[in-house]
Amino acid sequence: MPPDPSRRLTQRDIARLAGVSQTTVSLVLNNRADAESRIPAETRDRVLRVITETGYVADPAARRLAAGRNRILGVFTYEPVFPSATGDFYHPFLVGIEESAEHRGCDLLLFTSAPVVDGRKRVYHQDHRLRLADGCVLLGRELDREDLTRLVSEGYPFVSVGRRDDAGGPVPYVGADYRAAVRELVDRARALGHERVAYLGQGTGPESYVDRHRGYAEAVPAPVLVAPGDPAAALDRLLAAGATAVLSEEYADAVALAGQARGRGLSVPGDLSIVTLGDPTRPVPTDIDFTGFLIPRREMGRQAVEDLTELIEGGTPLQRLLPCEYARGATLAAPTHTRGPRA
Repeated sequence: MPPDPSRRLTQRDIARLAGVSQTTVSLVLNNRADAESRIPAETRDRVLRVITETGYVADPAARRLAAGRNRILGVFTYEPVFPSATGDFYHPFLVGIEESAEHRGCDLLLFTSAPVVDGRKRVYHQDHRLRLADGCVLLGRELDREDLTRLVSEGYPFVSVGRRDDAGGPVPYVGADYRAAVRELVDRARALGHERVAYLGQGTGPESYVDRHRGYAEAVPAPVLVAPGDPAAALDRLLAAGATAVLSEEYADAVALAGQARGRGLSVPGDLSIVTLGDPTRPVPTDIDFTGFLIPRREMGRQAVEDLTELIEGGTPLQRLLPCEYARGATLAAPTHTRGPRA
């Protein structure tokens, strides 16, 4: 007797119509690697023919559970990504994550229950729900070292957006190649005749800062590090060092420095070239088209999900650095004159 068309077909219905066991139907539906050796080709074809004729659609939740996975990928952010102060910076990462998850037929779960303790968010807390997802993408400027160490030791599948130092073992990541991008900018400045190229920033802290400064230090014979903060004091130090070009670790610091230089009657880039080392991390109003580089944010998010799904399937943890894109802008030019360090 044919199944009742008013109810959903089950694997049991398909098994009965094909004259096989429900286990055989399950093996065929899930493309089990050992199915071909266990199921005669004629039987397999018969099951597939019944599936086609009846229009049967497998319950996706059941198939995921049978494989020990639910095809849900977690996303954990160590800092807020939706407030307007940071939303513009993180949006491309999230777009790439969403696009890749959709392409691979996965759902995304944003972990938001982590409490802030001592000013920090942690993946692991009393009520963490990591196991709801097959794996997790980690997003944030600076990740908690204890979290990374535990994730590595427990073998939970995860990929960091951004390069991370080892934490009891290699940390899977998709990062931006800041060292190479900064070296390229220094080479461009020196080719234009800038003999004193300075660096405005911390140069320490998160791996992204360390990598930027390392690229600078590798390319400049006599590095000049100027701490950010008061733009007037920073400009004084730059002029005293005889710098004609400066690389700004943070976009906002470049905007403040350019405003200070203009206020003193200095031209940018004639008297002082100012180069930015990445996209704005928060909205900063400016009419200046800065020279610098763009972080491949969307591609980093997309690639992180791709690597995570392969890791979940038993692949090898990967560490990738993607090239940054040069932004020509209008703030790097040959110096109108050279300045030596002030005595």
